[in-house]
Amino acid sequence: MNLFKALCGCLLFGVLSGKVPAQTLTLEECYTMARQNYPLIKQYDLITRSSRYSVENAGKLYLPQLTISGQASYQSETINFGDVLPPLPGLHPPTLSKDQYKIQAEITQQIYDGGVSKLQKESSRANEAIQQQQLEVNLYAVKDRVTQLYFGILLMEAQLQQNQLRKADLQSAADKAQAALANGVAYRSNVDELKAEIVNADMAATEFKANRTAYMKMLSVFINEPLGDSTTLAYPAAVTPQSDIHRPEITWYDIQKKAVDVQEKQLASNYLPKLNAFLQGAYGRPTLNIVDNKFGPWWIGGVRLSWSLGSLYSLKNNRQQLDINRQNLDISKATFLFNTSLTLRQQSQDAEKYTTLMEQDDNAIALRSAVRKSAQAQLDNGVITVHEYIAQLNAENLAKQSRILHRIQLLQAQYNYKNTSGN
Repeated sequence: MNLFKALCGCLLFGVLSGKVPAQTLTLEECYTMARQNYPLIKQYDLITRSSRYSVENAGKLYLPQLTISGQASYQSETINFGDVLPPLPGLHPPTLSKDQYKIQAEITQQIYDGGVSKLQKESSRANEAIQQQQLEVNLYAVKDRVTQLYFGILLMEAQLQQNQLRKADLQSAADKAQAALANGVAYRSNVDELKAEIVNADMAATEFKANRTAYMKMLSVFINEPLGDSTTLAYPAAVTPQSDIHRPEITWYDIQKKAVDVQEKQLASNYLPKLNAFLQGAYGRPTLNIVDNKFGPWWIGGVRLSWSLGSLYSLKNNRQQLDINRQNLDISKATFLFNTSLTLRQQSQDAEKYTTLMEQDDNAIALRSAVRKSAQAQLDNGVITVHEYIAQLNAENLAKQSRILHRIQLLQAQYNYKNTSGN
């Protein structure tokens, strides 16, 4: 209970004082938020809904189909029963009207469609899978952009911290020079030169802060989260490279090949027979009893078989076209794997390079620090000039800045490798 009160008190104090607790983000959290915020993610639901409607429509092919038609016609002649019946006393053959009318409704029920509706459902699901995986490919590219911004911010922060340490050293030297000037054992130019370097450090800090702010604003847009000076980005842990490739593009190529298999099955369904039952009801003149030249109703029911073999003419060429499509997909997949492997090899070499450079940086920093400390002692004793001391201080700072840069570049190379391999 006491802990709860303390927490509430801290939060209340933060609200009253206008201060908000600092926000800490990790790289993985940025990946997740960027994915959720990216406009393309909204297509997921649209793709699923569209596929569901297509599947439902394919299933409705087995529902009874109603067709209504009407016709009014005039023909040049009709059957003349007098020409075929012998003349008999009292026999008056009927005469059919040349104007004829018919309105008809037909209900058909599919019995066997050669697998057309089933394959249409498979095709709709395959297209849905292709579109969703294509969306995954597009969304995956967002990770690279977030990675660049994230490590750019870390680099600006690290350089800003090192610049503050450099400024502190300069300020310490300036304070000593100011005291020596007051005692009459130093020149005004010594103090002015050190203050000029402090101004340069402030200018560098301004540039680092501006760059950090710009990167923060861009990252804020990607993750749809307000970020400010109080936001802290956690240093990602080092990752071990894995050579296996698990990119969404690979699955995308495989799904497309499955869709080609469905298309090949549809080729076979095109030349299979179709069987359905039908019931016709009509009203018009003449009826099925053509002897009676009057308006009236009639109906016909039965089973209808249709078998179109015209698709056999192009079956071989269509199958060869599908084989070409498969080969193109295989080539595209192989090309992607080849290019990705080359990129991974380059990124692996970059990581090794930065690891070696960091070891060399450590040696350089140790030597530059020893020289700078010696120069500081010599400056205090009046052996060297302020200009010479600043040169050694800047050399040490440059070595440390190089170490910071290589550290960030090493982490970025590792995460670039991770994103490129899909692990």
